[in-house]
Amino acid sequence: MGSPRLTPLVANLPSTVPFTGPETLELQRGKPFKARIGANESSFGPAPSVLDAIQAEAGEIWKYGDPENYELRHAIAAHHGVKPENIMPGAGVDALLGLVVRQYVREGDSVINSLGGYPTFNYHVAGYGGKLVTVPYIDDKSDLDGLLAAARKQDAAILYLANPDNPMGTWHEGSDIQSFIERVPESTLLILDEAYCETGPASAFPPFETDRQNVLRMRTFSKAYGLAGIRCGYVVGSAEAIKSFDKIRDHFAVNRLAQAAAIAALKDQAYLNTVVSRIEAGRNRIAQIAEANGLSAIPSATNFVAIDCGRDGAFATAVLNGLIARDIFVRKPGAPVLDRCIRVSVGVEEQLDLFAAALPAALEDARKHADIRETA
Repeated sequence: MGSPRLTPLVANLPSTVPFTGPETLELQRGKPFKARIGANESSFGPAPSVLDAIQAEAGEIWKYGDPENYELRHAIAAHHGVKPENIMPGAGVDALLGLVVRQYVREGDSVINSLGGYPTFNYHVAGYGGKLVTVPYIDDKSDLDGLLAAARKQDAAILYLANPDNPMGTWHEGSDIQSFIERVPESTLLILDEAYCETGPASAFPPFETDRQNVLRMRTFSKAYGLAGIRCGYVVGSAEAIKSFDKIRDHFAVNRLAQAAAIAALKDQAYLNTVVSRIEAGRNRIAQIAEANGLSAIPSATNFVAIDCGRDGAFATAVLNGLIARDIFVRKPGAPVLDRCIRVSVGVEEQLDLFAAALPAALEDARKHADIRETA
């Protein structure tokens, strides 16, 4: 008998996900982590007013959410000073990236990203048959000129840029981003991922230009707003580009609780400002911990800090494994040069205390292993 057939594209893809979650690692280890500071979540959590809004809406969960996201779109638009038709909410930036790639990438089309840039975007490119072309970082920052040159050379369907950057936390000033936007070929769509905009300097973000047909800017409630688990993000773009999402999107993707939570989060900017201040203090604390151990922290505009471990990727991996063995969940970049670092998310004070206590022993173990490798 025959069987259902996968498409040739899907049949040749690996069965994988972009990240190994801390839950998977905990199952493998047989015990939980004491400090979960690797996924760039906000352990400060959402505002109490947001939790109240979720609780108030919980009894209505038997109803479908509004498929037009009417109130949420209007709230986001008012927050940014644009029109509701310039806003498309979705189930987090990851899902929105998939929708964009589906719309703009045909099999074989070239797509540009930095080498070591956000892997979930690359995952979607592979899933729709795009050809990924990468450009190395320069001094731990995305190479704007190199990305543009690659987009022109490849006649790219999409050019992806995260500002501030993940996984390095670095950023470009808004004037440089504006110049970059103006030089992107008209036939190439620019995805400007600004997931960490709340924690970066205001000078890094140029004004919205909703008449530009080839720019989509993405933001999220997962980081500073503390709502990673509820899955809600949004795109800001031209009305024409936004309208095309309606052709393919899951109209119930943003559930009732997510809509209520996001609207409440936007209303409570005082709480957001408090969290942003705590994140800044946490970045400084992580930098101090790194320096106390002879390491250097890369300046960050995000809710995490990349720590340069001073050697190669194998050494940084050994440091990471040493931390995991001591119940501290962190991550690290995987691309060459960037992989000399570990990436530590800002956590509450108790989590950073645990990290500070575990790092010296993790480094000592890594140095012993490195010495063995070098003498072998």
